Amino acid sequence: MKKWLLIAFTLMMVAFLAACGADEEATDSNKASADTKEVETITVTHELGETKVGKNPEKVVVFDFGILDSMDKLGIESVAGVPQGNIPGYLEKFADAEKYVNAGTLKEADFEAIHAMKPDLIIISGRQAAMYEEFSDIAPTIHLGVDTTKYMESFESNMTTLGDIFGKEDEVAEELAAIETQIEDVKASTTDEKALIVLANEGKVSAYGAASRFGIIHDVFGVQQADEGIETSTHGQSISFEYILETNPDMIFVIDRNAAVGTDASAKDSLENELVQKTTAYQEDKIIYLDPDYWYLSGGGLQSVSQMVTDIQSAFE
Repeated sequence: MKKWLLIAFTLMMVAFLAACGADEEATDSNKASADTKEVETITVTHELGETKVGKNPEKVVVFDFGILDSMDKLGIESVAGVPQGNIPGYLEKFADAEKYVNAGTLKEADFEAIHAMKPDLIIISGRQAAMYEEFSDIAPTIHLGVDTTKYMESFESNMTTLGDIFGKEDEVAEELAAIETQIEDVKASTTDEKALIVLANEGKVSAYGAASRFGIIHDVFGVQQADEGIETSTHGQSISFEYILETNPDMIFVIDRNAAVGTDASAKDSLENELVQKTTAYQEDKIIYLDPDYWYLSGGGLQSVSQMVTDIQSAFE
């Protein structure tokens, strides 16, 4: 009898251990599945190369305010660090040093602070392109700046990339469709009036034409140029007030860099001098000061591009 009890006990233990093993294998299998999901990656092709990026990164350092603008619009809460100097007013919540790490400035990154964060992703644009390798040594880094020679194509590509990374494909498609409708409306509202785009900076003035930094006004929105010979450059073509009078635009669109960077100089005071007052634009009250938060600091974002369309449409109403 004792022998049979021993055999029965042994069989029960074997069955129990087998069940435990099966449970452990199932747990390991589930864990492996979860781990596989966590490390799912996509390959992002950008201006500086190809980068493997983990889906839905939890800690992101963002150096482009247009991308920051878009992540804010899409409700993406993965932003962990930003350059906190000169953040656009409508994005001021990201200046909270208790919630977000100060990653330096747009031109001088704080690599020590960024490294300490152990970010999952770093997003940069033109001003940080020269530091790409240093960023890449810390975390996967992608360049999502806007190419002004093909503004909308570049902008839409950047937004699609954000959607792919953060699982916001549908939301991005909806936002882009809404902006496209806005653009069609503004194109329908423009007139034959010819415009000059200028950047005012501490008494100096630069002009921008098609395919330039602010060329979206001509290239996408359909506003005619007062001078089709303006050179295409990042910093614009340096001009004089005599040039503005000679060109005599019907409209002048002004981006005030002074206001963007917080200096006391007034673009209005320097620009609307005796020479400019003789232009058609001044006499017809068609000197339009564009919000530098959207135009100078954060162009290329879902919120900024939408506001840029609105600004130009308002000029023709």
